[in-house]
Amino acid sequence: MKRFSVLYLLKEDFHQIGCQTQAGAESLLQRLLADPKRTPVGIYDAKTELFAWEPFRQRVYNQSTTGEQGKLGEQIITIAEALRFSGTGEQRSRQPE
Repeated sequence: MKRFSVLYLLKEDFHQIGCQTQAGAESLLQRLLADPKRTPVGIYDAKTELFAWEPFRQRVYNQSTTGEQGKLGEQIITIAEALRFSGTGEQRSRQPE
């Protein structure tokens, strides 16, 4: 299984694409930023279990309260892990309500 997952939204569903390296994941995230059909969310690192938001979402996250940050972090990591364990390659999951 690939260490990094790049998460993005497409038609209100979360999708992930696995990458072997952080550099590869960052490059893919940059390409998704230029794709009008997809909304990049960030990169999940399965080894450290940490999530790095894309730049705009990082600013929003930084301005959130500690409680909101905890909730957002827990939600996105749950989504990332569910996508990773649902199979290989590109997967999808519904946005939380």
